[in-house]
Amino acid sequence: MEHRDIVVIGASAGGLEAIGRILGAIPGDLDAAILIVLHTAEHSRSLLPRIFERAGKLPASHPGDGEKIQRGRVYIAPPGFHMIVDDGHLRVLQGPRENLHRPAIDPLFRSAAAAYGPRVIGVILTGMLDDGTGGLMAVSAAGGEAIVQDPESALYGSMPRNALDNVSKARPTPLDDIPELLLRLIRSPLPAGLSRPRKAPMGTAKETRIAELDMEEIANEERLGRPSPFACPDCGGVLWEIEQNGFLRFRCRVGHAFTAKYLGAEQRHAVETALWEALRALEESASLYRRMAERATASNHDLPAQLYQERASDTEANSRVLRDFLLQVNVGDDPEPASHEHDDSPQPLLDQLASHSEDSDQRLLLMSDESFRLQPRNRACI
Repeated sequence: MEHRDIVVIGASAGGLEAIGRILGAIPGDLDAAILIVLHTAEHSRSLLPRIFERAGKLPASHPGDGEKIQRGRVYIAPPGFHMIVDDGHLRVLQGPRENLHRPAIDPLFRSAAAAYGPRVIGVILTGMLDDGTGGLMAVSAAGGEAIVQDPESALYGSMPRNALDNVSKARPTPLDDIPELLLRLIRSPLPAGLSRPRKAPMGTAKETRIAELDMEEIANEERLGRPSPFACPDCGGVLWEIEQNGFLRFRCRVGHAFTAKYLGAEQRHAVETALWEALRALEESASLYRRMAERATASNHDLPAQLYQERASDTEANSRVLRDFLLQVNVGDDPEPASHEHDDSPQPLLDQLASHSEDSDQRLLLMSDESFRLQPRNRACI
């Protein structure tokens, strides 16, 4: 009898520790595969498989493109690549970024829902903004189970909170209770009539092909949604507006995708960047006018010197106004903004260690409990 045997987990800020605690409570004879997307910098070297093997009893790896899915294994999307489920095996591809991330959570969840329907359990953990919400909606709509970390137990509650706001059947669960719930769902047979996936909502398969950079699908003019007045922050193309049961998101012609919150965060970032560029230009102009005034004074050209000095003073006044505005531009914004590749905002200690050099990751491995050992077993393919 069929049962739930595909577990997809999505996490962002604070997710390394949360995932480690879940895996640490999962037995080594798990009759399911666990697929994980943890937001990481695209250029970082990853030792996440080694870290997660130390945390639990299951073998963990970054899969290769086309690798078969096996029960009793943990698969982690590698930095810079989406991980997509494709009927028994995994695709690992550098498709268009979604919600400013690659890997992103939504492509994994959507593709798992399209391929396995009610056999899927989707889990959203700690993180900022709302990557994963659309994917969890697809999992739930296809008959799968939706689990969301209780925001009160999350280091960053924004991502779980957005998922709970939009997925009516999601189960809010404290972090330490998630492993027990997962095992109960995996060990329970699927109810009669749920062995086949329901029809995936809102062109889930179509969006999966776009994430795979399927050029035939990208060239297809029958697009989801309708054109919006907004430009794609990644490529400048027109964004199509897609509404999924009240949840608003956007996708451009070549596949870059954003929820409304991520698009708003990126627009704020673009505005702030433009303001800093304007401040730089004003400061450079004031400096140039001062230099021209000095040269005119040295040449005894008093009238031009006075005019240049007045222009320098006016430009400096405008610069001070813009500087004061920049000091206030982000006051009152969402306390959990979207991160950017060069964002220097602090991260939890474990997240910092996960993205640092091999030496840092090795120290983290040495800190792990020596009782956590890999248990090799024969694995059944899915």
